[in-house]
Amino acid sequence: MAHKLTVSSSDDGRRFDKVLRSIWPGLPLSVVMKGIRTGSVRLDGKKASCDVRVSAGQEIYVPWESPREAAGEYRYRRTLSVLFRDSRIWAVNKPENLLVQPDRKDQDNVLDRVKYMLQLEGLEERAYAVHRLDRNTTGVLLVALSGVSLRILQDAFRERKIRKTYLAVVAGLPPKEGEIRAPLLKEPSSNTVRVDPAGKEALTRFRLLGGGNDASLVEIDLVTGRSHQARVHMASIGCPVLGDIRYGSEETNGKWRKRGIRRPLLHSYRILFGELGGEIEDLSGMRITAPLPADMESLCASRGWRLP
Repeated sequence: MAHKLTVSSSDDGRRFDKVLRSIWPGLPLSVVMKGIRTGSVRLDGKKASCDVRVSAGQEIYVPWESPREAAGEYRYRRTLSVLFRDSRIWAVNKPENLLVQPDRKDQDNVLDRVKYMLQLEGLEERAYAVHRLDRNTTGVLLVALSGVSLRILQDAFRERKIRKTYLAVVAGLPPKEGEIRAPLLKEPSSNTVRVDPAGKEALTRFRLLGGGNDASLVEIDLVTGRSHQARVHMASIGCPVLGDIRYGSEETNGKWRKRGIRRPLLHSYRILFGELGGEIEDLSGMRITAPLPADMESLCASRGWRLP
């Protein structure tokens, strides 16, 4: 059934295609793009290109059902631990084995959980991932509740005004501290990343917190935010994240699997806001920390490793 809606103030200035995809996240990209290309999706009654910027108050017509009907009233009625919240942004503690957003229909994910939690409180069900964490990476994840907040936060990340700190258990014993400056190239067909001169600039700094011959705890600062950066950079110096089957050693991972380690032990530990502007200026200097998940906490305790 066709549906009409009015562009909200939170989507003012966003690209037409991105607005559509955020409202109907379960629709395949091909369906969205075909609707725009053929004109069956219209903006103020007219055909519009995918990159046109929409304005609050404009009317969108689509040949699909309403967002609520398309979402099936949130198939996965599950919640998340919230580390910080206000009317503009939530910081949630992402568990392992959970995607930030679905890569196929009817798949549990962070954004739908946040929308379901907003629905329970009678709030507008709009949520946008400010950054990404891999499926099995745990910890702090920022979710914007409006397009305006999303753009400001993403700009802050690009300008390096928001600092992300990870904790990881890695194989072997790295130096006490170090800097890894190595360009990273992504191979989309296999969703893998490698160090390559043709890749994008990438810089990682790390500090040893607790060492051992077989495994160590490190604090990692991602100065840049490339896909799989922490995992690939640590593997490049011979200290892959423990449990990482993609970039680590199968022999090493096999030994630790017998001890219950079944995922990469990488945790988004802390986010620190620098000097911000616009509607989130009051968040400047705020620090958000996520407690360690049970598998990392148990291992750190058994080794006597102390957190920063």
